[in-house]
Amino acid sequence: MSIEINGYNSNVNNYYDVSKVNNTKEEVKPENANTTGKTSDTAVVYEKSANVSSNKATYEINKKSSTDRATIVEQMKKAEADNRQSLINMVREMMNTQAGKQKTADGFSAFGGTVTEEARRKAQESISEDGYWGVKQTSQRLFDFASALAGDDVGKMKKMQEAMNKGINQAAEKLGGLPSISQQTQEAANNLFEEYYKSKGVGQN
Repeated sequence: MSIEINGYNSNVNNYYDVSKVNNTKEEVKPENANTTGKTSDTAVVYEKSANVSSNKATYEINKKSSTDRATIVEQMKKAEADNRQSLINMVREMMNTQAGKQKTADGFSAFGGTVTEEARRKAQESISEDGYWGVKQTSQRLFDFASALAGDDVGKMKKMQEAMNKGINQAAEKLGGLPSISQQTQEAANNLFEEYYKSKGVGQN
């Protein structure tokens, strides 16, 4: 699944525009000019490049119309909403997969067939303490995905936490309840959010 990260860059950049630096001409004496006698009638002329950095360069904020500003705000809101929905969808699928692994590990097939001992063994390994679908790794992935979308913004992190829990709840409705491993994963992921908020010196609420 492709996830858009930092979806606001293009919109934010529209607020600012670097003005062009005016080209200027200056006269410079040639290095081999005769400084003791008559100087050359022809002076070397050069033009400053518009790309050359200058302390005199000015930066102007584009004066957007109220309509343009409203459009930009709506674009940013949509990008944030899209990110939250992407997280909800991903979390829901992750919980479905984890629940399926738990079911296979218990010896039940999601398709009504027979579970081989090999499949059961692999499922048990995947949901073990250090397994890819275990509580530790799965909760960390949930938190990491939310962090990537929020961009280390506390306010956005809280919204992503809400989206994560919404995705888990949707999975629970579809499954008729979460297995214990998924309940533990949800608790562990929320604990990671709480630790993040503490590191920022703010409470969860």
